[in-house]
Amino acid sequence: MTKQLEKAFEEASKLPEVEQNALAKWLLDELHSEREWAQTFAESEDVLERLANEALDEKRKGEVTPLDLDRL
Repeated sequence: MTKQLEKAFEEASKLPEVEQNALAKWLLDELHSEREWAQTFAESEDVLERLANEALDEKRKGEVTPLDLDRL
């Protein structure tokens, strides 16, 4: 465990039990979400590469229109 994380847990241990539980739930949810995102991203690598190549081909062919921020 890093010194920074140790310090964070030390500070968190000073909180009331209800706040510690809320912090723990938030942290566990974030870690779970991050793992899910990483897995989803890894599984979609081929799709993202194909989409990127399609976009680059369209740009080379002049088939793209510059984004007009005023029209958003």
